[in-house]
Amino acid sequence: MATPTTTQSLLTPQVLPGGLLLRRSTSADAEKLAAFNAFIHSDNDELDQRVGVWTSDLLRGDHPTFASEDFTIVEDPSTGKIVSSLNLISQTWTYGGLAFKMGRPELVGTLPDYRRRGLVRLQFDVIHEWSRQRGELLQGITGIPYYYRQFGYEMAVDLGGGHMGASFNVPRLKEDEKEPFVIRPARDADVPFITRLFQLGSQRYLLAAQWDETLWRYELSGKSRQNVNRNEIRIIETPEGVALGVLTHPFELWGDMIAMTGYELKEGVSWYEVTPSVIRYLWQTGEALAAEGKKSLQAFGFWLGENHPAFQVAAERLVKARRRYAWYLRVPDLPAFLRHIAPVLERRLQVSPLSGYSGQIKLGFYRNGVVLKFEAGKLAAIETWQPESKDFGTAAYPGLVFYQLLFGYRTQAELEYAYPDCYSSDQLKPVLQVLFPKQPSDIWPIQ
Repeated sequence: MATPTTTQSLLTPQVLPGGLLLRRSTSADAEKLAAFNAFIHSDNDELDQRVGVWTSDLLRGDHPTFASEDFTIVEDPSTGKIVSSLNLISQTWTYGGLAFKMGRPELVGTLPDYRRRGLVRLQFDVIHEWSRQRGELLQGITGIPYYYRQFGYEMAVDLGGGHMGASFNVPRLKEDEKEPFVIRPARDADVPFITRLFQLGSQRYLLAAQWDETLWRYELSGKSRQNVNRNEIRIIETPEGVALGVLTHPFELWGDMIAMTGYELKEGVSWYEVTPSVIRYLWQTGEALAAEGKKSLQAFGFWLGENHPAFQVAAERLVKARRRYAWYLRVPDLPAFLRHIAPVLERRLQVSPLSGYSGQIKLGFYRNGVVLKFEAGKLAAIETWQPESKDFGTAAYPGLVFYQLLFGYRTQAELEYAYPDCYSSDQLKPVLQVLFPKQPSDIWPIQ
């Protein structure tokens, strides 16, 4: 993936009310912006230097999809302080295997004394325009409850969560039994293997981030050691050195738990046979990290989305579940996104009892709407339309609730149960069920 162009949409410095200055970042801002983010994104009185290191890495200029100009900065010229900032990390995701450009806003923050002035909203307007110019059909962000709904986002895809076990759930080797698999640090030569395995694993999910070899090399050796988002990458192999799989985990404990964030095996390799060795590796690694940080290890976790094969073979060892949160997603041009994913929608029809379907679907959002016209199983046209008091559509959705259906987060029936003003005609229900089935996603974002 190429670095986003920095010659277009350069933000001309703007003087804001109160004399504040809005501008685009440069590499010279690295030290000051790192300190700002370390302060803003800390959970206590101590600076979170890991977030500061992430900021410095992004501004260093060697990130595969991020340029040093991709932060917005609001500063107070009277003090020279950065008072508000955010950024846009461009990447490619897939929907049902179909790639599309996506933009991820991140590191959003404002000093307490400068809040409630609309500074974040103004900067979102800027990065949404950057994203549009880059041809990105979707924006997504992770963050605090409710807040990003103000900027056109809806919680619409699973985020985080997982299953955990404790020390008594770790499988033990027999006294004379040797570990059947070796788990070692990944090397640069392993990158093609890692890339292939994660591409294979992403086929389980409706939405996934697309990682190429350049991104994996940056993950392996490009991030600074204390970057808050850095993961350790490990290769699983036979004692003879035959690579079988890959796993990833953060470089530090999450509280009192060591969490595995990625785990893939080659086709034909038994999850049932390999997973006990993986659990033992996790626990031993967690103990070492706990000792190093003078902490107490209480749990190991599989943070692997909803539909991972490891859950099937290790269910009795993962005795506690952590509730999933959600990604906020924004679709700035819904007709354009629907046109892009038309091949996925047509394929769903083709392999269903509705193969060859012809008909018109009027999706109403009360203030606006979209009409999908199918002819012999093909999406022949997508048009906008204006709902009226006597016609809100053959299916209607309040606000941005339709995103939950579009991205497989909720079924039509679940939405109609939760939202009294969400409905669909009886004739349309089976069509919506085929076009927009509930499907898990597991997004490993570029960051």
